[in-house]
Amino acid sequence: MRSVNELFPVLQTAIGPMILISGIGLLLLTMTNRLGRTIDRARSLDAKLPGADDSTRALLQQQLRILWKRARLVRAAIALASMSALAAAFLIIVLFFTALWEIETAWLIGTLFVVCMLCLISSLVVFIYDVNQALAALKLELKIEGS
Repeated sequence: MRSVNELFPVLQTAIGPMILISGIGLLLLTMTNRLGRTIDRARSLDAKLPGADDSTRALLQQQLRILWKRARLVRAAIALASMSALAAAFLIIVLFFTALWEIETAWLIGTLFVVCMLCLISSLVVFIYDVNQALAALKLELKIEGS
């Protein structure tokens, strides 16, 4: 068993993943707000469907399809960001117990870090794709030609 003074370097090492979790939390806040706005917009458009004429109805349905796709994209981004935060949390636990029990788990620490980063990168890529879908929906709504 190690003394408390020997654990201080481990706790200092765990600060990095803790800061990462904090940053991911802010990303999750942004993403959940975006999901809420997407859902609100879809509900608003859906409420307009019953009174819409045929051409307006087709446009509304096309926008609703885009919003459905966007909601699924944001959900995937949220899931990936959450998995990244979970991997960082497991990384902190592994770092702590590695030092506490004096065991060698470099492969596990490295794997958790890589998983954390891959999930975060994937989440951001999906989120960027959602932003592009939002612009496509705006283009459709404003009836803008070209790119």
